[in-house]
Amino acid sequence: MVQEQAGRVLRSASWRAGLTGGVLATWPADPRQRTPQEWEQVRASIPGGQHLPSGVIKSRTRQAARFLAATGRLPVDVFELEGVPRVARMLLLAACDRQQATIERGDTDPRRVLLRLQLPTRPDPRSYRDWTWVACLISLPPTVPAGAVVHLPTLRVTGRQVHADLAYSHPVPKARRTGHTVALGVDWGLNTLLSAGALRLQEDGRITALGAGGQFRAAGVLAKQHRLRRLSERLHAKADHYQRLTGRDEQHQLAGKLAVLRDEIRHVSDRRTNLNVALSWAAARWAVDQAIAAAASVIYVEDLRSLEARGMGATLNTRLSQQ
Repeated sequence: MVQEQAGRVLRSASWRAGLTGGVLATWPADPRQRTPQEWEQVRASIPGGQHLPSGVIKSRTRQAARFLAATGRLPVDVFELEGVPRVARMLLLAACDRQQATIERGDTDPRRVLLRLQLPTRPDPRSYRDWTWVACLISLPPTVPAGAVVHLPTLRVTGRQVHADLAYSHPVPKARRTGHTVALGVDWGLNTLLSAGALRLQEDGRITALGAGGQFRAAGVLAKQHRLRRLSERLHAKADHYQRLTGRDEQHQLAGKLAVLRDEIRHVSDRRTNLNVALSWAAARWAVDQAIAAAASVIYVEDLRSLEARGMGATLNTRLSQQ
């Protein structure tokens, strides 16, 4: 498990190092606006840069530009630009063999699985006797098919609870790129989160609409999302101000307030994450339900990976980038 987690961190660091090195090696004359030739150069210098979204390159360029403005020079590499990477508190049981962890469905209830794993009985285990088997019952969500093969999960500690990210395998029909006659098109919007409409391809090549379509509206959730975003921005600004005042003095009279602010920032970030996850799941479920109701065999979704929020004013740009 330790080797797998270390390998993931190293692969991530290697990718960020290649990205940072490519951006620094082809530093543009104007970091805010690259010319077409400069875009070709930076993509050629980054491993896999031809298929990399431009937003990733721009964000790394802005990060290096902030370093340049603060120090008067460009960073040498990613290790000077970034701090020590944070490693998540998790157990990657997928990297274990059956001598360390096993999982199987329950004999009486197929909706539950039994996870058995070896855990240490002391903080510094020195021999096999310092380990013991622990059994955990995990309830499967209704989205997991009854005949699916479950795999060893990843265990994450969240507060006082342990969450299991469980992967499973089951056969599904191979997706076809062509040959569809009924399709559902889904479009993303700023005020209306999703708009969908079903279409039918006639034998003579004409495309006809099936019904008037539908909209997934989440105005209340989006309003709460933007309120939490504004709260997070205010807390970050206040924490940065306190950090400048306290410096590295841990005995400063504002150090306690800074610690409270950082705890509140983490709490707000968790609320935003949970809200975004719930909203994305609900929107995806709605789109699938629309496709099932229309008997569509394919769903076409707008690709937002290259979307950049700019040119629409500070307020709309922020909403576009956060939504």
